[in-house]
Amino acid sequence: MIWDEIRLLVSGVVLGAELMALYDLLRVYRFAVRHSWFWVGMEDLIYWIIAGFAVFYLLYLQNDGALRWFVIATVLSAMAVYDRIISFNFRKLLKKAVKWFKMKEI
Repeated sequence: MIWDEIRLLVSGVVLGAELMALYDLLRVYRFAVRHSWFWVGMEDLIYWIIAGFAVFYLLYLQNDGALRWFVIATVLSAMAVYDRIISFNFRKLLKKAVKWFKMKEI
């Protein structure tokens, strides 16, 4: 029984990291293709709908669909840690790349 809980916890951490990696890809897309705030909002809405379905799909597969708040908290915590460590450095690198490409255009 405890191994199932640990597996569920680890799956939540992995899912949180995967969701933030997906959001990083969305950031790359936004840097590559500029668009209005409306479309940025629509992209975020679609992303969060997908993220919600992913979390509940995880719960459905590994926990017979029972709502476990610690899994949701784990996914959100993993997303926050990923954002503060990996995405923060990725955004800095992305901004430098954008500046470099702008300098090369001139």
